[in-house]
Amino acid sequence: MNSTPKHPLFCLKWPPWDNHQNANNPNTCTLDTPWLFKSLKNLSAVAFNFITNESHKNPFQLNQNREILGAAEEQGEAEQRAFAAALASSKEATVLEFYSPKCRLCNSLLGLVMEVENRNQDWLNIVMADAENDKWLPELLHYDIKYVPCFVLLDRHGKALAKTGVPHSRRHVIAGVAHLLKMKRPPNPIVQKS
Repeated sequence: MNSTPKHPLFCLKWPPWDNHQNANNPNTCTLDTPWLFKSLKNLSAVAFNFITNESHKNPFQLNQNREILGAAEEQGEAEQRAFAAALASSKEATVLEFYSPKCRLCNSLLGLVMEVENRNQDWLNIVMADAENDKWLPELLHYDIKYVPCFVLLDRHGKALAKTGVPHSRRHVIAGVAHLLKMKRPPNPIVQKS
């Protein structure tokens, strides 16, 4: 005779939370389902969640996402054109600021960056580059950008001279930008009295 215990075809276990009841009895049924049914159960749960989530969305949302993607692409192209124009100008230096729209520190520096650009507009260009935009991927790799905000100082030929360090605080970033500007700021001409 066969010595393997027979499992019942139908199993009703009460209470269902008691898994260790009659653990010594080999004829005790367990509610473990075969792996095929477990995977089908997981697949059906995923499909149900997807359908439920999609039914609650706005039917025009896909079109809005395409418009947002189009706007991001246009913004990236505009930033690229500004970068090309800055390098083509005859100014002594260009600062390329890599930022993220989601970065609160980056957003807090916007006014400061505009003020720095206005004060030094005779010798300096500042170009902002969205680090999350795929159009900037070659520059992100070339300048080894791993954090935002990151300011890269370029000479008039586009050669990178220095970049700011990992931003620990707003004050740290401002000090880094000030150091970059000191590196390339042209000397003040001495005014002689006649």
